[in-house]
Amino acid sequence: MTDLYPAADQRELLRQAAAAHTAASADVETFLRRLPEVPDPADITEYANLLSREEHARADRQAAADAAGLQLPSMESE
Repeated sequence: MTDLYPAADQRELLRQAAAAHTAASADVETFLRRLPEVPDPADITEYANLLSREEHARADRQAAADAAGLQLPSMESE
C-alpha cells in the first residue's frame, strides 16, 4: 500500500535531527560554562570533539530539512 503521507516521516526525522543538534549545542555550552580560565590540552581536545559532534549534527539536520522539502537559497552574500 502506498503511504499517502510520506512527508510526515521526513518531518519526524527532521525533528529528531534538530533535537540531536540541540543536544550537541547544549553540550558545547555546558563545556564552556565549566571551562577553566587557562584551558589545558585535554580541554582543547574535548572542545574540538564537541565542535565536531555539533557540526556533524548540524549537517544531519540540514540534510533532513532538505529531504523534508525545506531547501533554502544560499545565505552567502555575493
